[in-house]
Amino acid sequence: MARDRLIDRFVRLCEIPSPTGAEREIADAILGELRSLGVAAEEDVAAAAAGAGAGNVIARIPGSDADRWLLLCAHVDTVPVTGRIEVTESDGVLHTAGQTILGADDKAGVAVLLELATLAASEPPPIGLELVFTVAEEHGLRGAKELDVSALRSEVGLVLDHAAPLEEIVVAAPTYHHLVAAFEGVEAHAGIAPEEGRSAIAAACAAVAAMQLGRLDAGTTANVGRIEGGTAANVVPGRCRVEGEARGIDEDRAAAAIGAMADACTWAASERSCDLDLDLTEFFRGYRIPSASPALRIARAAVARIGLAPREIETGGGSDVNALRARGFDCALLANGARDNHTPAESISIERLEGLLSLAEAAVAEAAA
Repeated sequence: MARDRLIDRFVRLCEIPSPTGAEREIADAILGELRSLGVAAEEDVAAAAAGAGAGNVIARIPGSDADRWLLLCAHVDTVPVTGRIEVTESDGVLHTAGQTILGADDKAGVAVLLELATLAASEPPPIGLELVFTVAEEHGLRGAKELDVSALRSEVGLVLDHAAPLEEIVVAAPTYHHLVAAFEGVEAHAGIAPEEGRSAIAAACAAVAAMQLGRLDAGTTANVGRIEGGTAANVVPGRCRVEGEARGIDEDRAAAAIGAMADACTWAASERSCDLDLDLTEFFRGYRIPSASPALRIARAAVARIGLAPREIETGGGSDVNALRARGFDCALLANGARDNHTPAESISIERLEGLLSLAEAAVAEAAA
């Protein structure tokens, strides 16, 4: 049965570990399945530039209408994995047996795209399908950034990667700035000559204390997520590294937030007589989808077609949609039905997994209408 096949495929995919940078095995499994179905599939050359273990996989399935195509996208990589992934089921919910992630983010989307390919092998879809399986999404959307958009046959696409109920459609996502501040002071013996040292940790702490962090307004956040430095309790620390971020639906607010964090680091280094090496990187650009977007029209109609009331939301997270829209490709982000992604509590109900397949099928039908 198709239901059992979808569940078995999802479980099999989840149990293949594929953290960013180690996508080779999952990419080979996907290529193998597609080619066994007789689907034309290829791997692009994105691996090296994206810092991934494999390139993006692109499959094309011609439809009854030879001139119209729809792109459907999911990413194959996950956040880091600790231990073996063993998928179990209880009360109709799929989760892990241990203290690992499940990987439904985004192997729910991957499984559904492969199921669409399986169905298309016996009955051609009404329009052509471009199935894109990206790598290195979890680390700055690097696979999607390297995708050759000019080679796509589709003019519109949908990404199945929002861990939420299936009625949600993401219409706005943030610009994301990343900060790394390396403070360098002078080491000294903390008990004998502390006055000869200049503490890099003290400078870093002063910088963080001067920052506005958390939710700055409805659409802007800032965070310091990592601090590391020093060598021993009896040594005035000569080095300390701080890593943080700022996100904002409004690009100017995001830029202002990361700028204020950088200013705090510069001030604190000066106050504590430390040197500072500051690196600021824009990981991805935010977007707000125009109401008239063809991708958004298909998304709305597909959700309604499976009997749900579309709910348009803004999110604080990024997805491959950020990378694709930044390059002029019209696409929208659909939910994949998962819960608690990036944690050992991650799960997806079988009902939602089946619903995601129905949603993808509805999107194809609406794109062909």
